[in-house]
Amino acid sequence: MDKKILLVDDAAFMRMLIRDTLTKNGYTNILEAADGEIACNTYFAEKPDLVIMDITMPNKTGIEALRDIKAMDSSAKVVMCSAMGQEAMVVEAIKLGALDFIVKPFKADRILQTVKKILD
Repeated sequence: MDKKILLVDDAAFMRMLIRDTLTKNGYTNILEAADGEIACNTYFAEKPDLVIMDITMPNKTGIEALRDIKAMDSSAKVVMCSAMGQEAMVVEAIKLGALDFIVKPFKADRILQTVKKILD
């Protein structure tokens, strides 16, 4: 599987959890960004097949980054990550074009199910 996936979360531990789940299941072309600003720059430079992005981050939120990415590439595939209690932001993300959302704390099977659904 040579699909390129961009993981965006200000918490390195969260990126590591998702990366480990993906690499154990054959997804090895993984990029990382620590905030929405870096995510946008990385997206435009690398054109990943999928973005998995946290909603709450410094510098540029996941919602702002989603809006910017979709404005430049309407076909961008983005999945948002949220903590419980962020329902309003999840709804806004879906309206802006996010394909799905994953609730923290992550479950490996949910991450894989979502990634496979979008990329396969």
